[in-house]
Amino acid sequence: MHLLPPRRAFTAARWMGWVCLLFILPLSARSQTGYGVSKGGTTYYSFIDYQRTYVRPQEAMTRKTDTLQKQFAAKKLDWPARYLYIRSFKFDSQLEVWVKQRAADSFRLFKTYPVCALAGSLGPKRMQGDFQVPEGFYYINEFNPTSNYYLSLGLNYPNASDKVLSDSIKPGGEIYIHGSCVTVGCIPITDQQIDELYVLAAYARDQGQHYIPVHIFPCRFDIPKSAAYLSELTKDDPVLKDFSDQLKGAYDYFERYRRLPIVMITDDGRYHVNTDKGTPSFKAGSAAPMSTLDQRGVSATKVVPPRKVRQIASIPEYVDQWPRFPGGSEAFTQFLDQTGRAVASYLPETTKRAFIQIEFVVDTDGAAVNFRVIKGIAGADELHRQLIEKLETMPTWSPALLAKKPVAKKIVQTLTIDSK
Repeated sequence: MHLLPPRRAFTAARWMGWVCLLFILPLSARSQTGYGVSKGGTTYYSFIDYQRTYVRPQEAMTRKTDTLQKQFAAKKLDWPARYLYIRSFKFDSQLEVWVKQRAADSFRLFKTYPVCALAGSLGPKRMQGDFQVPEGFYYINEFNPTSNYYLSLGLNYPNASDKVLSDSIKPGGEIYIHGSCVTVGCIPITDQQIDELYVLAAYARDQGQHYIPVHIFPCRFDIPKSAAYLSELTKDDPVLKDFSDQLKGAYDYFERYRRLPIVMITDDGRYHVNTDKGTPSFKAGSAAPMSTLDQRGVSATKVVPPRKVRQIASIPEYVDQWPRFPGGSEAFTQFLDQTGRAVASYLPETTKRAFIQIEFVVDTDGAAVNFRVIKGIAGADELHRQLIEKLETMPTWSPALLAKKPVAKKIVQTLTIDSK
């Protein structure tokens, strides 16, 4: 557990009736197992030993432990890390891993991984099925060695704030950092990268860090283009702006001190972050300096009509099994990558990289239809037209299933189009 020096911890504790996010809730049963627990007649006495009883973690440790040790040595870091801190930036598509050896130490950056797919848009997750990646302050509450997405690390969404502000009946759940590079609301990285991250987290857990913090931000607040995009997105949405400002306070604190802030939640679900003096602030963090907004991510000014259009009577919100692309998630990722490369030449001259969000429906016969751009680039109508034409060549899927019957299902997907 990461604690601030006693003076700060005592000061923060004075605020009665608040929920403090100091990562004190238990891990899931799946990740707790391994300390003096019997399996198959054998008793395992370390979390690492227990993880090695599963094929994928064992293979990951065999492949990655030596190279991780060498990477730590090259950066003059002690192996293994006793404390791990993870933070992710949605707009910038990055996931950082910070490490340290003692509670009193400052964190040092070990590695930055690219987040290779993005569902939804900037802003918090507020209900099941909205395809949003959460934003806020979380911790790893599950190690899943048999994930459908190779390996995965579960997050404690919904947290105390989400339970207040999200849909009270169906806020959603099962948010993971995982492999396979495909997502409908999680944080995906490649299998090779989740190998490393899973091993790092397992060793930190084995060293005694039961609650590994994961902070998810809309963007890097100190990068002008990222901050400008967030500013444009929130200028007519005071609720979203206020929420982003709350997160910015924690970002600023860590950037200055390389230590975790104390984050508290009031009954209205608002986050409050300790200031330089160690007391929670009741004021939203000040906005980052904004530069002139570039064209990335601005809603398209015109709707590009798709050719493959069907009148679909009903689309259920929830299904028992999602549609499946032929060849699986890896093949779908390759198709999207190829599509992005094919239309990159249509990017505006001033735009080097864009995130385009598209929506389509996989019908009961597996046909992908009703494509449309829901978040694109202002004035880039030809890019959107070319993108839809390419996407309409998508092969037939295995349709979604509900009560064992094929049903239509809407899919929202973000593509990265890079001119490089």
